[in-house]
Amino acid sequence: MLFDRMRTVPSQPPVLAPPGAGLPAPELWIGRTLFAFSRWSYNRDAATVTFLREQGLIEALIAKCHAASAGQRVLIPRLRGLEDSSRHWSVWMTLDHLRITNEAFRGVLDCLAKNITPSGAASIASVKPSPDASLEVLEEYRRSCSDVLVVIAENPNFETKVKFAHPWFGPLDAEGWHLLAGLHMSIHRKQIEAILERLA
Repeated sequence: MLFDRMRTVPSQPPVLAPPGAGLPAPELWIGRTLFAFSRWSYNRDAATVTFLREQGLIEALIAKCHAASAGQRVLIPRLRGLEDSSRHWSVWMTLDHLRITNEAFRGVLDCLAKNITPSGAASIASVKPSPDASLEVLEEYRRSCSDVLVVIAENPNFETKVKFAHPWFGPLDAEGWHLLAGLHMSIHRKQIEAILERLA
């Protein structure tokens, strides 16, 4: 009887840092250094290929996952570049986050390419996904990827004088945001891999 009662006790949600709390200071410093090097060696075609490669890898992961399992929130170890508050997501939540951020990338790239400073300020806390994200987000995520690729194709020169600040990396021109788009997809592709490993 005691064992039965213990099994029925609902699990408590994990206690995580609040959204927007950022990364540990040493990791943030290393991340900024590595990104600065990548920014210095920026290549437009390579940055686009990175985005496309990560999109393809994410699609392959999704194809292996049942829709019901993709809605299950899983606690994973914190990955490099991932906030603590983002460790307890489902696959659909991760795609919802990518949908939100890809839309932001598209808007920032479009504005900077036209020498327009985007309105407002970029915020890590404001791009967290809905906990109710479901299968419907898949097509929205795919559309957001296409929108990023369209704005890249429409603007052959991303070396802009106008910049827009990222919360972790500071003011970036369009080249910086273009580079960041693919690197960001890579972080969350690894997150989906970690989620699927634990679902298995």
